[in-house]
Amino acid sequence: MASGRELRLNRLINPVSQKALLVPLDHGATVGPIEGISKIRRTIAGIGSSGANIQGIIVHRGVAHNSRSPVWDVPAPLILHLSASTSLARDSTHKVLVAQVEDALVMGADAVSIHVNLGSLAEVGMLRDMGSVASQCERWGVPLLAMVYTHGESASASSTARIAHAARLAAELGADLVKVNYPGSPEAMAEVVEGCFVPVLVAGGERATTEAQVLSVVDGALQGGASGLCMGRNIFQHADPGAFLARLSRHVHGFDAHRQAVSLAAVR
Repeated sequence: MASGRELRLNRLINPVSQKALLVPLDHGATVGPIEGISKIRRTIAGIGSSGANIQGIIVHRGVAHNSRSPVWDVPAPLILHLSASTSLARDSTHKVLVAQVEDALVMGADAVSIHVNLGSLAEVGMLRDMGSVASQCERWGVPLLAMVYTHGESASASSTARIAHAARLAAELGADLVKVNYPGSPEAMAEVVEGCFVPVLVAGGERATTEAQVLSVVDGALQGGASGLCMGRNIFQHADPGAFLARLSRHVHGFDAHRQAVSLAAVR
């Protein structure tokens, strides 16, 4: 019999494509009510009506508490984000825990996520927090998504070797899924994936100028063996977020939601 953690983790991966498309909407805590999420309920409703094949939405608990109503019409797991910092701080890379795994269970979330910035002066504390969260996840049977980024004063801060190190660290500390930046090419992506023994998702990053730029990153990541995407701004700040999300989900999975439903029905 599968454990509770395995059952929840299976909800975060599409059973046909074996890929995940996650949509983080936690940006409001960090940078405030920016374009695309200033009216968060409308954003969530738009995601729900898009018909996109997504495997999770990542929010802080205040959004979850205030959106668990008919407005939360999203056929995707809820992932509670446990970390926060603000752009107003002297060191915005210093993430602290603002919720616990038990909070996620109380509100019916399927998983939790945590943010760690390697190279930050506060790295030690963030690693300690991740270890504590991983222990809670083990105890309660909750999957853990670790968002791990590298920081530094030189361009090498985002080198393939550092991104591969970030991914491996997250896996070593108990993450079930890892989110890192795209290292720049399918070959570099393959190097990151090969060094990590859990599924690796690619971050969407800053808002791109064109849709073609976003899809180029998606294609490169998937060609390199990434297990999917965890993309926020390039979805919710798109001129037509719902339509783009639907196109993006077809790009990631290779089919639309209707085709998946037909396929699963045939299997059953």
